Amino acid sequence: MLLTMLQEPSEVLGETISEEKTLSIYNLIMEGGVGGQVIIAILVVLLAVALYIYFERFFAIKAASKTDSNFMNQIRDHVSSGKLDAAKVLCAQANSPASHLIEKGISRIGKPLADINTAIENAGRLEIYKLEKNVPVLATIAGAAPMIGFLGTVIGMIVAIHEIANAGGQIDIKMLSDGLYTAMTTTVAGLIVGIISYIQYNHLVVRTNKVVYEMEAKSVEFLDLLNEPI
Repeated sequence: MLLTMLQEPSEVLGETISEEKTLSIYNLIMEGGVGGQVIIAILVVLLAVALYIYFERFFAIKAASKTDSNFMNQIRDHVSSGKLDAAKVLCAQANSPASHLIEKGISRIGKPLADINTAIENAGRLEIYKLEKNVPVLATIAGAAPMIGFLGTVIGMIVAIHEIANAGGQIDIKMLSDGLYTAMTTTVAGLIVGIISYIQYNHLVVRTNKVVYEMEAKSVEFLDLLNEPI
């Protein structure tokens, strides 16, 4: 009987300790105070925007990177035989950044080579602008999210110091919990959003650069075609 009575308090104590160690993310956010909840809400919105931009740009750049290995050979045959309209139709069917540059160059055939080169360069800047649409926003989120998280940290520490000041010399850790939760959860959330956005931004930059290099290669090949002796 005595052994049973000794075991019951220990079991209750074990359950209490287990319950105290278990804390969900939801509880962390809700116990972080209004300031922490506002910061977390802002970071969630930024994360949603970052994910939308990433996937929208990823599929757009992926579609732009698809090229036909026989495209320039067909352009060469059409231009050499004087079938410029057929070459323009082929560029329109390809519907890629590189084909848009070639189409612009074909429309300038007959003018000085410098004018053709300038037209291609101007068209190239426009295509690059289209590829990089909204990508700088990811860089902004990658830099701003950790700072917003640190703002939450400062707010949390201010709340904690305020509670200490009002404690009248009797400091209770429960009084500091709201401020500490705000400080920790917002920092972690800001870093997570910043890291994800940074990785997404760099991945899109790498894929965009590949498309730009392809555009440059096709443009040089087209200009070399125009320089070939007839």
